[in-house]
Amino acid sequence: MRLVIARCSVDYAGRLSAHLPLATRLLVLKADGSVLVHSDSLSYKPLNWMSPPCTLSVEEVDDDLAAAGVTEVWRVTQAKTADLLVISIHEIIHDSTHDLGVDPGLQKDGVEADLQRLLAEQIEVLGEGHTLVRREYMTAIGPVDILARDASGATVAVEIKRRGDIDGVEQLTRYLELMNRDPLLAPVTGVFAAQEIKPQARTLATDRGILCLVLDYDSMRGLETGHSKLF
Repeated sequence: MRLVIARCSVDYAGRLSAHLPLATRLLVLKADGSVLVHSDSLSYKPLNWMSPPCTLSVEEVDDDLAAAGVTEVWRVTQAKTADLLVISIHEIIHDSTHDLGVDPGLQKDGVEADLQRLLAEQIEVLGEGHTLVRREYMTAIGPVDILARDASGATVAVEIKRRGDIDGVEQLTRYLELMNRDPLLAPVTGVFAAQEIKPQARTLATDRGILCLVLDYDSMRGLETGHSKLF
């Protein structure tokens, strides 16, 4: 990634035309070919930009531009649309290049795998006396997120979602119907666990004898003192 702080003016020609008068700005040239023009405001949003695929060429200035104080012109052309971004550089204050390496991408916090791991580690959230049998208990139609036993030794199947809706309840219902045919597991009760459970899903779960568990993700990570609750 190349970072350039420069006094420049910017002109954009495409479906719309735009002009940025002379000012000091940050120019970001990324490895994917994109070029972004930032000011010291507007948070993350650039004033103007060109998305890849695009090409950047640096042109010599003519006498008129030189007389106006322009030292070089960057011409950025979009390969697919032929849109054009012209950056007229008057002074480069800073110019540096950095190798950021391969980015692993955004990893969202609080995904179902994290909730599953935390609940397995804190199985007592299901109730006093509960013990973990295993995570990802495989059935003929897919894995149940958590298989546990309650204080009496009865089997408990837990389906975990970030946001619990009717589809999740239906999924757990199918697991329960299948598991209750197994004499080594039956009777199996179900727990539908999520950070948020929609009212329709709660109503359906209650009608089918499935308990609903609202998971407090921050509390389970030790960030708050609240507790997950069974309803």
